[in-house]
Amino acid sequence: MKHLQHIVATVAVFTDVDESVDFLTDIENEKVFMIVSGALAQHIIPIIQECPQLVSIYILCDNQSIHEEWAKTIPKVKGIYTQIEPICKALQIDRRNCDQDMISISFNRIDPLFMYTQLLKEALLEIEDDDAKSIKELVEYCRLQSDASEKTLEKIEEEYRNHSPIWWYTGPYFIYSMLNCGLRQMNIDIILKMGFFIRHLHNHRNCSEITHSLSMCRLLFAKLTLTN
Repeated sequence: MKHLQHIVATVAVFTDVDESVDFLTDIENEKVFMIVSGALAQHIIPIIQECPQLVSIYILCDNQSIHEEWAKTIPKVKGIYTQIEPICKALQIDRRNCDQDMISISFNRIDPLFMYTQLLKEALLEIEDDDAKSIKELVEYCRLQSDASEKTLEKIEEEYRNHSPIWWYTGPYFIYSMLNCGLRQMNIDIILKMGFFIRHLHNHRNCSEITHSLSMCRLLFAKLTLTN
């Protein structure tokens, strides 16, 4: 569970097939990555494989050979694993690829909220507030609204100033997934809570950092301007 919380914003665990299907079908504006136990795989995957919000399925089992043949017929099954660590690595890659696809979609169509998001971006950059207070408010918000571990939240609250915004954005924490989720869905609560972080990224791109860091900052602001 701890490894997964570093990769995605929310982790939901189910032991009942019907509950998991209901949860999945109720989701409208988010993408879902699903880890299924070998015991339930053949029962639940045929039911959920056509759900548009479901991106990838990973089977966790004791015996890979049992599932290899039938799983080949389902494109959303990305792999069959006997340990959670390789799933986490695959999930991290697939999640980033999914984020990139969402950005491409945004660039290829006109956003009716363009003017609104442009004004929001400019307003966020002009706000002057207490960073320590903003960090504390973000941590408190995450305690109530996310599955981030207490250890991670304490690390952010105590060590935020010890690292660059790019370090936090690209690190194994929930910052990346939470911010991307907020921008894609235009979730104002998330965007405002992370406003200080967006400003720090903006200021950071004007410093003499490596080219990769600069491109990451530009990419973030492209998301905010053209978010779906």
